[in-house]
Amino acid sequence: MTDLPVAVIGGGPQGLAAAAHLLERGLTPLVLERGSEPAAAVAEWGHVRLFSAWPELVDKAAVRLLEPTGWSAPESGYPTGAQWRERYLVPLGEALGGHVRYGVTVTGVSRKGRDRLVDAGREEQPFVLHVVGADGTEERVEAKAVIDASGTWRRPNPAGADGLPALGERAAHAGGTLGYAVPNRADSEAYAGRHTVVIGAGDSAFNAVNELTAIAGAHPGTRITWAIRRAVSSNTFGGGEADELPERGALGVRAKKAVQDGVVELVTGFRTERVEGSVVVAEDGRVIEADNIVVLTGYRPDLGFLSEMRLDLDPTLEAPRNIAVQIDPNFHSCGSVSATGAQDLAQPEPDLYLVGMKSYGRAPTFLAMTGYEQVRSVVAELAGDHDAAARVELELPDTGVCGGAGTFDGPDTTSGGGCCGPAAPSEELFTISRAPITLS
Repeated sequence: MTDLPVAVIGGGPQGLAAAAHLLERGLTPLVLERGSEPAAAVAEWGHVRLFSAWPELVDKAAVRLLEPTGWSAPESGYPTGAQWRERYLVPLGEALGGHVRYGVTVTGVSRKGRDRLVDAGREEQPFVLHVVGADGTEERVEAKAVIDASGTWRRPNPAGADGLPALGERAAHAGGTLGYAVPNRADSEAYAGRHTVVIGAGDSAFNAVNELTAIAGAHPGTRITWAIRRAVSSNTFGGGEADELPERGALGVRAKKAVQDGVVELVTGFRTERVEGSVVVAEDGRVIEADNIVVLTGYRPDLGFLSEMRLDLDPTLEAPRNIAVQIDPNFHSCGSVSATGAQDLAQPEPDLYLVGMKSYGRAPTFLAMTGYEQVRSVVAELAGDHDAAARVELELPDTGVCGGAGTFDGPDTTSGGGCCGPAAPSEELFTISRAPITLS
């Protein structure tokens, strides 16, 4: 297998960075990207501003590849997704040239002549990736190792509180009243003067609330309802000033202010059961009637094309088992998430690695710099530099959030303890009625 490439699934930030590291190590990368251009998924949320600063958004090996072309790394500021692509990811894709194939979708990964059950000679056989081109042409691509950096963008979690699409959700999505993307204030026609309900409680939901708040400021009559599944706790709006990424903390602070100012109506304990057109119905019978439904409840990995691979994944998060305990949002507290490398990401299938957002499964706490450290370590391992692979070259910033995701059924009145200190006093929290109501 000496002459075979290392296949990298996905031409996003981590996939392109992996290719840069592979080239630097004298290995041949073959990036297989579903979109027609570098980081095509990032283009779909290009209006969203990242809360990581420029120095945290570029990979070191990628910089070393780009600088001889006259490119220089932006030194400060917080780019939008579109700016990230234009100023870094697209030039990186161009610098990688023929090592990236666009318009191809990986539909399966296996071992040559070996299905999942066969032990004999398994490790001596190359990987075989089944690939479909944009024109429907099928082919098999052989590789000596596989780095899956395909992300989770096209696998949004549904609105249904049980993890399955709510009754009627698919029809509402097909009909255009329900979507899974952050609204864009620059394209406000669909939201101006109308009522939008946002379902979700993470950073994407914060972004949606903030975008809609800006639209409401410019267009009187715009209404915003924000429905979350849990009770309000000290963690509901993120880490605030305690977050070591200040722009991440600021997202939640702005969303909280919109609620306090009455621009946004917050509804707690709302667990969606069904969607009837643009009407959302909770399991307890409460109803929200709106014009638009924005669902931002997280993402999950696509494991279907890895069905012939031998994987060891956490049964809850669908992330590599060795990192799951560090990133589980039910238990995560500040300081508990550390950098992950090849040893943490290794699978029972030798030379197969899940990196980037894909490696976090359903967990929401991933940062670009986490992925860059992952691919640095994984490529060092594939190159035989075990010392470099084992070395940790990253310290992640604390979120300022302690005690996990908060209580599920009642107010959080317990102390957060630990590095974040006690939970916020009760008078700083919101008292939201959970009585059966109809919002129209």
